[in-house]
Amino acid sequence: MVDLKAELLRVLQGSRAAMLAKLDGLPEYDRRRPATPTGTNLLGLVKHLAGLEYGYLGQSFGRPPIVRPSWFRDDPYSEIDMWATPDESSDYITDVYRQAGTHSDLTVAELDLDSPGHVAHWAEGHQETTLGVLLIRMVAETQQHAGHADIIRELIDGRIGGNEATVDADATFWHNRRTAVQEAANHFRAQ
Repeated sequence: MVDLKAELLRVLQGSRAAMLAKLDGLPEYDRRRPATPTGTNLLGLVKHLAGLEYGYLGQSFGRPPIVRPSWFRDDPYSEIDMWATPDESSDYITDVYRQAGTHSDLTVAELDLDSPGHVAHWAEGHQETTLGVLLIRMVAETQQHAGHADIIRELIDGRIGGNEATVDADATFWHNRRTAVQEAANHFRAQ
């Protein structure tokens, strides 16, 4: 029989590591620069996930962070959490993310999956939840944003997957793949 809480925590921890690995070897500029029309960037994703960890797996159970991150505001909708300001170093943001993960891991270790939680910024009448629900939500959020980070990293320098492989390492294969995908798409051009 699989221990559901342990499995969820294992997946969350792996996704956190994958998220941080996307920053490895990049200069500050590439960690911060907007890679999409909406401004999505690698360091902003890490910062956002740190806030979610402290919120969902901390504050929702009466366990606020010991040291409040610099970007936290009293109004959760005014937080500056999807990009890094010039005075927030990569080291600061990644340290906050690691601390948030440790904080979350303690919450998960000390509570049962059916332990009640309260998410203040959710709609009235829907604020009550459980650790299990929020742990699933945090796994989903982290994996979703790690996927975004994987694509951003590929756009920046061609690194794919776990950062060991690059598009350039097998340029012919990836050129042929992209050509085949484009040719398939061309069948539907101007329809």
